[in-house]
Amino acid sequence: MSRFSILGDNFVYNGSPVTILSGAIHYFRVVPQYWEDRLLKLKACGLNTVETYVPWNLHEPRPSVFNYEGFADIERFIKIAGDMGLWVILRPSPYICAEWDLGGLPSWLLADPDMRLRCFNKPFLDRVDIYYDVLLPKLTPLQCTKGGPVIAVQVENEYGSYGNDVKYMEYLKNALLGRGVDVLLFTSDGLDEQQMLGGTLDGALKTLNFGSKPEDVFKKFKEKYQAEGPLMCAEFWLGWFDHWGKEHKKRDVGDVADVLDKMLSIGASVNFYMFHGGTNFAFYNGANHCGEYEPVTTSYDYDALLDEAGDPTDKYYAVRDMIRRHFHTNFTDLPKPSIKKNYGTVILTHQARLFDSLTHISTPVNMAYPVPMENLGQDYGFILYECFLTGITGGNKLLKIQDVHDRALIYLNDKYTGIIDRNNDDKCLELNVPSGKANLKILVENMGRVNYGPFLWDMKGITERVLLNYQIQFGWNVYPLPLDDISCLDYGPVACSEGPVFYKGMFTLNEPADTFLNMEGWNKGIVYINGFNLGRYWSIGPQKTLYIPAPLLHKGMNEIVVFELHGKKEPVVCFADRHIW
Repeated sequence: MSRFSILGDNFVYNGSPVTILSGAIHYFRVVPQYWEDRLLKLKACGLNTVETYVPWNLHEPRPSVFNYEGFADIERFIKIAGDMGLWVILRPSPYICAEWDLGGLPSWLLADPDMRLRCFNKPFLDRVDIYYDVLLPKLTPLQCTKGGPVIAVQVENEYGSYGNDVKYMEYLKNALLGRGVDVLLFTSDGLDEQQMLGGTLDGALKTLNFGSKPEDVFKKFKEKYQAEGPLMCAEFWLGWFDHWGKEHKKRDVGDVADVLDKMLSIGASVNFYMFHGGTNFAFYNGANHCGEYEPVTTSYDYDALLDEAGDPTDKYYAVRDMIRRHFHTNFTDLPKPSIKKNYGTVILTHQARLFDSLTHISTPVNMAYPVPMENLGQDYGFILYECFLTGITGGNKLLKIQDVHDRALIYLNDKYTGIIDRNNDDKCLELNVPSGKANLKILVENMGRVNYGPFLWDMKGITERVLLNYQIQFGWNVYPLPLDDISCLDYGPVACSEGPVFYKGMFTLNEPADTFLNMEGWNKGIVYINGFNLGRYWSIGPQKTLYIPAPLLHKGMNEIVVFELHGKKEPVVCFADRHIW
């Protein structure tokens, strides 16, 4: 039996002092066929540990319906790391942040009016217990105390940045201990006094998350919060994530190496966040809300040591050189980069208009008033609200949606009239309504639930009333559109350039390789390759290409479907052999 513990100011493994050199890789952001490659590259950088979050919403997508296969096969990921001689740090908190939808919390929690997130609330804790009862028996046999690679488990994630419920934190700690977790427990927070006092607890090592000035940070930390014990930066932010419509984030390589040098000179342990970011496939991206709603891009490149396609960056080699300088490590061989190919252009020859396809992909619910998608058991995608405007005279009318999450496309008699966005202060749109009877459709896109801060309660769709000239509109057909299965669509030849439209094309490959889909010239939507949802694209950038790992492609015939919200006159897609920002 192996033991990882603390002795004085050191981490100790089987009696010998060790420094944790860890890198974050989220198994759920990397196709499983590439887990081994990414972990080999982590070890070849001189690291001895991999750290990963565990997203509750991936593993329990519906209440008491569990998923531990494919992207969710966390046991396999841990065993691959252990077979390489790597340690594993797990962060299975109910909440993970991670720029992941709702910070990893399942969206179905929001359908319970008695639910309160991340506090000592019985409905919430009851669901945590059900989740832990299935998750933890899969993980506890993989602890180092049982011969596995797991050396530490996080209790909650940056809780001091959210709340100060000590009773809740103690409950989580005891929930882990009571289910057989017997490795080191820890918390991670910022150095701010409120964060430290709110997020730490007795019986768990205090660690810090930061990106610069390690001498100052650790000095203050030891003086005020933890005089004894090893120092650890649980998240060394060597890059950052991207929001749609903002400039792509980059951090200077020399600056990262300098901060690491100072951190290691102090004798601190470190976890690089991120070592490899990966991709927010499908609709799993999160969002931030600090005065403005900002959804996160599909790419989670993070300007990390490995780029989104898993290739070492200049930052990787700088970090490896710094580790060599401090520890004189004998490095394992670095695997070769994957082959990247440009497969040219593909003409999308068939289409299916969304409004003509509703009966194929959705079952409407007749309601007096619009409700959020969570109230209908829907988690991701789009939701369509339809009503008929009757008993009114024609002319200009003011449409107002009191609150919408996140982006509503408005159609009058199936003709696009404009957008109402949650960031618009007035959330109004003027309509030229014909006399008599008119059909109003409101297509709302869930662009990612808030994953950090006080606005986590982020229900999607129309969350308040719809008014026309300040009269509340009643009598709605509501179409949930999760778009998790589009195989039932009935396509015809391309004949219309007005969206929203699904465009389909076929292409043949002799040898699948990693590639990128360049979506420049398109407006906004999502892309499917062989039925797999690659994620979102948007012309406002900064991301211009979607990464396609080779395992998603077939030798021979392949299918591509683009769901374009605003239509396309010439639906042609172009491949590339590199990421374009």
